[in-house]
Amino acid sequence: MLGRNRNGMIWILGLGIVSCMASLMAHTAIAQLPSGISGDDWPWWRGPGGMGAASTSFDYPDQWSETERVKWRADLPGRGHGSPIVVGDGIYLAYCEEDSGAQGIVALHRRDGRELWRKVIHASGSMSKNAKSSGASGSVACDGQRLFVNFANEGRVVLSALDLNGEILWQQDVAPYQVHQGFGASPAIHDRLVYSVADTKGGGAILAVDRENGRIAWRRDRPSNPNYPSPIVLLAAGRQQLILTGLDQVESLHPSTGETLWKIEGSTTECVTTTVTDGKRVYSSGGYPRNHLAAIEADGSGKIAWETNDRVYVPSLLIRDGYLYGTLDAGIAACWDAATGKEMWKGRLGGDISSSPVLAGDRIYATNESGETFVYRAIPERFELLGKNSLGEEQFATPTLCRGQILMRVAYRDGQERREQLVCIGD
Repeated sequence: MLGRNRNGMIWILGLGIVSCMASLMAHTAIAQLPSGISGDDWPWWRGPGGMGAASTSFDYPDQWSETERVKWRADLPGRGHGSPIVVGDGIYLAYCEEDSGAQGIVALHRRDGRELWRKVIHASGSMSKNAKSSGASGSVACDGQRLFVNFANEGRVVLSALDLNGEILWQQDVAPYQVHQGFGASPAIHDRLVYSVADTKGGGAILAVDRENGRIAWRRDRPSNPNYPSPIVLLAAGRQQLILTGLDQVESLHPSTGETLWKIEGSTTECVTTTVTDGKRVYSSGGYPRNHLAAIEADGSGKIAWETNDRVYVPSLLIRDGYLYGTLDAGIAACWDAATGKEMWKGRLGGDISSSPVLAGDRIYATNESGETFVYRAIPERFELLGKNSLGEEQFATPTLCRGQILMRVAYRDGQERREQLVCIGD
């Protein structure tokens, strides 16, 4: 049902015939997308370029409501804070039934939201966690033929691969897991490998697995502390680097071998955000035991270019034309010069923010926990708010912007009952 092309790889960079994708992928190591993946898909956490930017081939609305511009709604099982991913006409989300602990993936059709299938991966489980967390806080990743998902379940983190009809192909234990605040690291895909990380007080690991057969390509132990970021492969300082932040360090690994390229102190113990790059530096942000936002030279020199004490703890950063854009957890939008750290402006949004902002052209979409989405300009001159929209009563998942549609995972409450929906916004 949603089978994908099984031909070779689709080369993206260097062709010159898809300039919007060349711009989107310019600072990632994803020089090719797996077969069956289009540059207009949203195949994994933070989109095809890995840095939260939507394709510029489409326009997205900046005004909507519970009734205006709603194309469809779909009821979702259980609870989850992972973003929807989109490949072709398929939408895939991780979920957890909070009463039983059952964890799985649900597939919907992009055009009307109808459910295509639902697969339970772990039939039960228990995980004490922060009240804001969920048992499905990571996003699914797709290589065009397979789906990959991480779940923390009964004291371990498991990476599972499914086909596009929901059948389990293989599973790998990543590491024993001692829950602190929760677990939400999403898988990352690069070349033939899929990466999964589990940072925990009991001692974690990062694992690289062959996407096709589930065999472990390499494994590295991690320091014994809680931490939450997803891994990402970036093209920085002229080479492909697998970047990991948190645990009081920023570390770069060779994506194919796991060899340490460089490692420096330059992070807090606990981070949540997935880093971005301008091609020269990578950016670390955290909030425990101190607030920090730092630019680290990616050439292995061990230099921290600049650092501030801004609290960008949970929402990941954006970068556009030499400027960083972020949403502080306390509901403030900000812009910094990416090379120097100079603050260009700050603007009040409102509410607490746990989801990450998304970039579409020169517009940023940022959603707070109460379901308010703020649309503002990605320009360094000033804070310019374009729209403020309300949908649902809770939103922790980052919206997905794909093919002119905004997909929002929202929650509504009726007394003690909480129910989730995926809402499609579009013109």
